[in-house]
Amino acid sequence: MPISGHLGSSTASRSSYNLFAAMAESCARGSDAERVGYITRVQSFSACHRLHSLHLSDEENRSVYGKCNNPNGHGHNYKVEVTVRGKDVIMTPLDHKHLDKDVPHFANVVSTTENVAVYIWDNMAKVLPPNLLYEIKIHETDKNIVIYRGQ
Repeated sequence: MPISGHLGSSTASRSSYNLFAAMAESCARGSDAERVGYITRVQSFSACHRLHSLHLSDEENRSVYGKCNNPNGHGHNYKVEVTVRGKDVIMTPLDHKHLDKDVPHFANVVSTTENVAVYIWDNMAKVLPPNLLYEIKIHETDKNIVIYRGQ
């Protein structure tokens, strides 16, 4: 089952370097089969361009590309989605679970959102190349957000 995370960024806020690219050990309920998860990162950027072929005359370009051949270009707000797959370390151990009863880590650790962020960080760091993981951001509610950067 695909797992989708959504993170947006605009030209004005390029500091959104939240890395949601991870996945590690899975616990396939009752079997040794490995479950695969998918995480998608959404990034936005604004740019302009002009549709113009050097192999066509100016008139042919205008005919083929119309207003998109404007010599001053035209702009778009692009949205790019990058999806990675791998072993699932977020959804399988945490989704629809009672953290205190179903996740062994929280048997002796208070299940605050801060500690959940550390748990996710630790499990993702096990399967990612060194220094790739930058930040875990958890939205507990619309107004309560926890950020953990491994420190």
